[in-house]
Amino acid sequence: MTPGLRSTHLTQLTGLLDKALVLGDVPYGARRILHFTGGRFSGAEFSGEILPGGGDWVLRRRDGVAELDIRMTLRTDDGALIYLSSSGLLEITPDDRARIECGEDVDPSRYYFRTQQRFETGAARWQWLNRLIAVGVGRRTSVGMVTEVYRVL
Repeated sequence: MTPGLRSTHLTQLTGLLDKALVLGDVPYGARRILHFTGGRFSGAEFSGEILPGGGDWVLRRRDGVAELDIRMTLRTDDGALIYLSSSGLLEITPDDRARIECGEDVDPSRYYFRTQQRFETGAARWQWLNRLIAVGVGRRTSVGMVTEVYRVL
């Protein structure tokens, strides 16, 4: 018998994003780049800050679904640096996207925002992160994104 999928909550990422750089139509859809200006992450096992300089290289496909390519550097509260790369999908109506961009809260059950995360670090205390897969359930805010990250067991 194959065991079912199990997970535990790892952290909550709250990233602040700068105004989008709109590249416009590219061969596979419409490209936007959003850079992180900062943020925090917090969970039972580790917490710290999201450093400025990463971002999300978003490709809105012709079918309206956005492919997410998110990269960020985390600094734990004890000073360790961790690289986080994430890919995923965001499917949201143009109306709900516009409402969020105008500062309105939109119930995240109205859209699909899912990601998978991989961590890289050389810090001895956090080596266990190099050996796990995590998944995220995200929501957009007018100033960025919030993602609940779960470790897949």
